[in-house]
Amino acid sequence: MTGFTEGSLNSRLKDLNSSQQSIQTLSLWLIHHRKYAHTVVKIWSREILTGSESKQLTLMYLANDIIQNGKKKGPEYGQEFGKELAKAFKQISLNNCSSKTRQSLTRLLNIWEERGVYSKIQIDEFKDAFGKESAKQPTGEPPSKKVKHSHNHKSKKTKSQNNGIKKDKEVIVEVDGTKELRVTLSPKTPVNDPPEPEELIKALNDLENAPSCDAVVRERISKLPPEIADVSLLSQLKGKDEGEELLRKVNDAVALLTDYNTRLVCEMEDRKKVFSMLHDFIQSQRDLIDQAEQRLQEYQSKLQKVCQVRQEVNTHLQNLPDLAQLPSVKGGLAPLPSAGDLFTVG
Repeated sequence: MTGFTEGSLNSRLKDLNSSQQSIQTLSLWLIHHRKYAHTVVKIWSREILTGSESKQLTLMYLANDIIQNGKKKGPEYGQEFGKELAKAFKQISLNNCSSKTRQSLTRLLNIWEERGVYSKIQIDEFKDAFGKESAKQPTGEPPSKKVKHSHNHKSKKTKSQNNGIKKDKEVIVEVDGTKELRVTLSPKTPVNDPPEPEELIKALNDLENAPSCDAVVRERISKLPPEIADVSLLSQLKGKDEGEELLRKVNDAVALLTDYNTRLVCEMEDRKKVFSMLHDFIQSQRDLIDQAEQRLQEYQSKLQKVCQVRQEVNTHLQNLPDLAQLPSVKGGLAPLPSAGDLFTVG
């Protein structure tokens, strides 16, 4: 997953369109980089102020996806967007947005209120900023709106609580039969935040110097005298001095082994963490691969259509007359006959 920079965010926002795939791809990337939430929302707010009406609506859908799908990772985006949304709604309202855009955003506010995304006080603030028309809308979803859920959310939540597993969820919002927005949480999306590539590389490099690879200590342990671990050899002791010497060796061996075992336990914990990091990183890459495959199929289809058009154009060009075969007119055209020539009787 590529690193975050303001330049990369500006580029991605420029390429953003209203399709489900485009919104979810950018949302996943921004949720991954949630530690930059403050910067992200500031740039998002700037785009809202300067964008066209259609772009503003797309940016609001993006904010909705980030807020709702990112809250399981942390409250950063919800808090940062909460500071800017009133300003965004006011700007959209001042641009005299169309009734369709107003209905879509009013519906979004109602959903946030019903799901508790923001408090009643905040929702009222957003509605006041958006204008009187949205403030008069009922808190429930309008009759023309249909919300389809791919699973029974109540039973799914209970099962998720019992098993500790987060299931996938799909919501399709339609208005008068026209699909508006589709949000899908993939079951393959890792529960933990996937690490940055640099973090993962550092963790893997650290394992190269792990205690289990410490050849010096392992050699010292292999050279410990056998009498320190064999009780039957105690009978061979001939005096107090030999006993004290053996006790010293045993104490040294205990200290050496205790220290090494402690380091090995820490190594096991580190390896478990690296395993978890690898798991989350691989899962996030699989998500990106799936999205890339979808984009590839989309653009392959577009390429096929363009190639068909090119073939049609080439065929059309071949059927056009060859202007090079027409008589030369460089010397001028032959003079037209006069009226007298036309009526001259031979």
